Amino acid sequence: MLTVAPTSDIQTRLRIRRSSILRLVRWLGLGIAALWLLAALSLVALRWIDPPTTAVHMQRRIQSWTQSGAYNKRYRFIPLNQISPDLQHAVVAAEDARFYQHHGFDWSEIQKAAREDMEGERTRGASTITQQLVKNLFFGTGRSVIRKVAEATLVPVAELALGKQRILELYLNVVEWGPGFYGADAACRTDYRTSARGISRAQAARLAAILPAPLKRRPERMNSYSGIILKRMAQMGW
Repeated sequence: MLTVAPTSDIQTRLRIRRSSILRLVRWLGLGIAALWLLAALSLVALRWIDPPTTAVHMQRRIQSWTQSGAYNKRYRFIPLNQISPDLQHAVVAAEDARFYQHHGFDWSEIQKAAREDMEGERTRGASTITQQLVKNLFFGTGRSVIRKVAEATLVPVAELALGKQRILELYLNVVEWGPGFYGADAACRTDYRTSARGISRAQAARLAAILPAPLKRRPERMNSYSGIILKRMAQMGW
């Protein structure tokens, strides 16, 4: 014979279950807040400390465990004054032309990208150098709405804590420039056998041209796009 539990017992169980769910949500929220605070404090510390690694660096290391062939990481952090102004300007012209005007988000580019998305003709990204730096440092190359939201909350912190010159210095040093090599020093020495300070204007434009897809593009094949970058640099007074 089927026994029906008293209404009071059912209500008690529901209250316990609801309480457990709320407790779980609360702890989850606290965990997310703690991770965000840790990332924000890390950005503040990066004003003075050069990062030993990034999320992208670690992601590539982990991916190499399932791939054949040795993974040789090349990464050396150098001051901005040891990176050719031509390379600095080429990267800004290619990746974020309004870098020195916006405060972390280029709303004009975001609107253009959204319009192209709606028309099914998306040809551009809208991420600024600051957004890309935050992504490289903390989130890796994965794409998701949650990542974009978390990234967006940290971008103002980066702009406020670091300033434009430090943001550019960090980005040029940590960004992936090819399989296993990161930053301007490794890119210049690997592709052109020269220092980041000694790279030519044309070489700088070719290196900047591969940044949207550094594992697929090669600088020697970037003559057309590098020409566009050189024209942008001239238009921007560089």
